[in-house]
Amino acid sequence: MKTNSRKVKVAIVGATGYTGSELVKVLLDHQYVAITSLTAKIEQESKISDIFGKFLGRCDLLCKNLDVDDVAKHADVVFLALPHGVSMHYADAFLKKGLKVIDLSADYRLKSLETYTKWYNIKHTDVKNIARSVYGLPEIYRAEIKNADLVANPGCYPTVSILSTLPVVAKNDIGLSDVIIDAKSGITGAGRKAVLSLHYSEVNESIKAYKINEHQHIPEINQELSNVDGKNFEVSFIPHIVPLNRGILATCYIKYREKLDANEIYNLYKNYYKDEPFVKVLDKGRLPEIKDVVYTNFCHIGLKVSEDKGLIVAVGVIDNLLKGASGQAVENMNIMCGFNEKEGLI
Repeated sequence: MKTNSRKVKVAIVGATGYTGSELVKVLLDHQYVAITSLTAKIEQESKISDIFGKFLGRCDLLCKNLDVDDVAKHADVVFLALPHGVSMHYADAFLKKGLKVIDLSADYRLKSLETYTKWYNIKHTDVKNIARSVYGLPEIYRAEIKNADLVANPGCYPTVSILSTLPVVAKNDIGLSDVIIDAKSGITGAGRKAVLSLHYSEVNESIKAYKINEHQHIPEINQELSNVDGKNFEVSFIPHIVPLNRGILATCYIKYREKLDANEIYNLYKNYYKDEPFVKVLDKGRLPEIKDVVYTNFCHIGLKVSEDKGLIVAVGVIDNLLKGASGQAVENMNIMCGFNEKEGLI
């Protein structure tokens, strides 16, 4: 951990969105960080505490429209809490000015330009930095993140989906035959925007599936599990919207062919995550609930194994705005800057 008294100066670009405001909240409790710049696409420059009353007296910085040169003068690290297709227009400029960049959009997650264009329907304008970026899932890439200057923060669905399946995919010798992920997310996962289908009266007292096997997070899940498995890995992914403010529950159905009993599977998960600060594998017989992880950076995983069917049901839960976005972004910043990984998050 860094021990000098100088705080790392941090800028948040996109501070008025859900992930941006969550970053402000988390970083205000970080003893080694000073928030020095807040920007967003905003009609009138305003104090962040006037936009979000919860920051009154805690953070009264003026939220301005983005000026890269001005932000760079006052920051060491910049978080890009921007929509997909927007971050790519700014990341390189900040990198050239010597800043560390943590991007919360999908712009630098996918290594295949063709795949990015297919799933996001956007032409990438910063191709040279795609190879430079490190996928920001510490449970896989901690060593690479430590030396990175551009981190692609994972999506919320991929985070919980990958963590819930990773130990058996990494084992690579149990004859995996199929992985089906049934995921349910709260409304904040769609971002802070005015869309009729996301209005309270449209989602309350209801649940719906959407983008079945068409969701833009599918190639991200496939990419990372393929990297671990060493083969072309493809999941079936069915997302749902549920009437919650925040949280994701992913039920992962993992079919395998080799003879493994339930105790071996439990021990596999327990051992895989025994040194991970933010992943907790529950004891046999316990399954996780969203209410246990909201407002935290933890991922809880519960297991049910049917030996006769060759089926592992892994249930993972996270807070989509923290371990699924802003909390994990701060976790990545801690690793990049040499802080304790848990700083500001526990």
